[in-house]
Amino acid sequence: MSRRLRLLIFVVAYFAEGTLQRTVRRIPKTLLDHYEVEILIIDDGSRDGTFAEGVAAGQSADLPFKITVLHNPINQGYGGNQKIGYYYAMEKGFDFVALLHGDGQYAPELLPTLVEPLRQGNADAVLGSRMIRPLDALKGGMPLYKFAGNRILTALQNWLLRANLSEFHSGYRTYSVATLRTLPFERNSSDFHFDTEIIIQLLIAKKRIKEVPIPTYYGDEICYVNGLRYARNVVKASLQARLQEINLFYDRRFDCAAPAEGEKYPSKLDFVSTHSRVLELIPAAASVLDLGCGLGSVGAALKKKKDCRVVGCDVEQGPLTRSFDRFVRADLNQGLPEFSDNKFDYIIALDVIEHLSNPEKFLDDLRALAARTSAKVILTTANVSFILMRLMLLIGRFEYGKRGILDITHTRLFTLPTLKRAMLSAGFYDLRTEGIVVPVPFVFGSSPLSKLLMTVNRALVRVLPRLFGFQLLVVATPRPTLATLLDNAQQSAADKMPAALVRFRKREPKAA
Repeated sequence: MSRRLRLLIFVVAYFAEGTLQRTVRRIPKTLLDHYEVEILIIDDGSRDGTFAEGVAAGQSADLPFKITVLHNPINQGYGGNQKIGYYYAMEKGFDFVALLHGDGQYAPELLPTLVEPLRQGNADAVLGSRMIRPLDALKGGMPLYKFAGNRILTALQNWLLRANLSEFHSGYRTYSVATLRTLPFERNSSDFHFDTEIIIQLLIAKKRIKEVPIPTYYGDEICYVNGLRYARNVVKASLQARLQEINLFYDRRFDCAAPAEGEKYPSKLDFVSTHSRVLELIPAAASVLDLGCGLGSVGAALKKKKDCRVVGCDVEQGPLTRSFDRFVRADLNQGLPEFSDNKFDYIIALDVIEHLSNPEKFLDDLRALAARTSAKVILTTANVSFILMRLMLLIGRFEYGKRGILDITHTRLFTLPTLKRAMLSAGFYDLRTEGIVVPVPFVFGSSPLSKLLMTVNRALVRVLPRLFGFQLLVVATPRPTLATLLDNAQQSAADKMPAALVRFRKREPKAA
């Protein structure tokens, strides 16, 4: 027989001595038909009889549930109290956890309805919503100003987060404990907007959220929420999550998306970008070395569209690199590997240099390799002097993100002058530089707005590439190394030596 699913009913309690026992007694006993049930009550530092009432409930012979009562000696806040309860659920091996308020604002009788989608495997989180039938909320006593605020905030959050929830602000919800394990909820606020932040995390992680209608009840419970501060905090959190999605902000709270194949280095071949520009610059049938090739989208396009011979090099082999002529596995931070190929026409290093711990050594090695194989070099990197970065610095912000100019994996940052100086110092010459526009389609998709913004950006880049270029592209020729020049001098001398000796002997005076 399969084991019974374990359900934790987690009751958050603060100054709830008058309502706690009544709330617990309303929990349906029919839950025991499907689950092994435990009730966890955590009194969040109340200075009344809340803890004693919880203990009394646990001692009641007519309650069939195991009841555990805990007390926070220091108030942890509404969100902080939830963190402890969810951690308890994970540590004790529960399958599901239901959040219930000790003041009786949410009907315990609906617990079976809120847990059932989890039991059926149809959801990762279930939210009780008072706004699926919004007029019922007013009939249930929700003040008009709270009703209006709830609707406005939810609409704004749906727009920012591209969600479609009827309500973000109900405190009645159930979660799969396996889902909670995947969310960094401990990093969330300990205040009331914890509820919003955990919904944002569920959305980012693409978890299945189901809403079920619940009745609205407003009695004589005390509200501890500062409405204006709460509204400001939920809008701020939603805006930060949206900015993080477009790589203008980074916070570990919202770094919970499941990694998708190709997400880190997506192809930019379908619009004006460093990728499409490289495809234009490299002629047909060229021999190409792709350093830091990632998924292999650029090299694969060069093979397919330009019939190029492509050798790839990276620490891992991406799915598209299997079409390459050869792949060399190497960590570029440890130096360039040996390539048995005698000649490349082009060596490309796209968005590589900013990830390296010693870019100067990489450029020295790159110059030596390019000089030895007579290859031109095409190198791209992010432009840290892009106008948006300057404006952010002006207001005191320097925000790293998952991608973009300030990628959290970047170790070195360049402007156009510093990149040119680094390449000249490494022995490159004939530098041709370009500014590349912002990859707007990553934000707005292939829309008319994207096309308009990119057209404007292209015009500005032509005027001031160091200010309006989101990325920098450099095409360079390597100077021969001193070793090569010495070899050339020695070889040339050996080639010319026989003729020089003949000429010398003709000029020698004949013996008497």
